[in-house]
Amino acid sequence: MKLAARRGSVVLWLMAVACVIVVVVYLQQSNVSSEGGWHKLPKLINFFPREAKISSKRSAGVCGTPRECPAHEISFYIHSGAANVVPAAICVQNKLVLGTALNNAGGGINIVILNGKTGEVLKTDHYDTYSGDVKPFIELLKSIETGSIVIMASYDEASTKLNDELKNLIAELGSSHIHSLGYRDNWVFIGGKGVTGKSTFEKHMKSDSATNKYDGWPEMIGLEGCVPKYLE
Repeated sequence: MKLAARRGSVVLWLMAVACVIVVVVYLQQSNVSSEGGWHKLPKLINFFPREAKISSKRSAGVCGTPRECPAHEISFYIHSGAANVVPAAICVQNKLVLGTALNNAGGGINIVILNGKTGEVLKTDHYDTYSGDVKPFIELLKSIETGSIVIMASYDEASTKLNDELKNLIAELGSSHIHSLGYRDNWVFIGGKGVTGKSTFEKHMKSDSATNKYDGWPEMIGLEGCVPKYLE
């Protein structure tokens, strides 16, 4: 009788542990409703521990752990630049679409535009918002079609040439932080043309001499997760 009771207790304990695991997995995978169809909260990433050194070498897994999203969502993986050493990178559907290996990342703001219905990459580019001409960047933002998903990531210094027109255009895509982006801040963002409300897919790290991880720059930051496709 004692042995049977002990076995019964073990079974109940194992069942309780299994229930906890199921609940945790469900919470990690569940959607959170918000306006305009942006309903999944992203995972925030700090890529380097406090004592780490910046390296320009990229690992084979530049897009992180492969992520499978539901059919109505698109997987993404983004990180900002690290100081003026490691450029930003953007991955879509577990594939690198902007980064060092493709020679299409650069200082300022890096951008990828997707067809919001299919996930097809429509454009990749970077704009020097430190010392360059920002008119082409303004023209691009104005030309983005409704239903497009827009992904951005900073590298080196991205705020100097951000005038009010640029900031307002990016804010219209759903950014909450673009108006407060400062000198050498790190910033990553996913927004959409025609989406109402503010995007939950955004992270901003201020440059602060008291807390910067690298000489004159804050730590690299990033986001990964699943972004909903555009639904009319």
